[in-house]
Amino acid sequence: MERIGNIERFAVQAVPLIGVPIRQPKGSDMLLRKVESFLKTHDMPATKFGRLAAHDPRFVLDLRLGRIPRPATEARTLGWMAEFEASGSAATLETKELSHAV
Repeated sequence: MERIGNIERFAVQAVPLIGVPIRQPKGSDMLLRKVESFLKTHDMPATKFGRLAAHDPRFVLDLRLGRIPRPATEARTLGWMAEFEASGSAATLETKELSHAV
């Protein structure tokens, strides 16, 4: 009978959704949204973005898994994105021409 008591004690009760405040996105959630939008806009792979913006090819993948970057890393990443868009660097990211392959 003790086991049933433990199960009841640790069971999660259903909570109605009415009146429950919606969780506000944290800073890392907002960064991930901005990065995902940037990747889609510039058709850039996540690993390339990570290498260029944070010097870490797994940066975006880790953000997707819940990584919380330091404030300095977040600021540097946002600054890199702004600089990239301001300078029009999208042209420099085009694939290399394979002139040697004929």
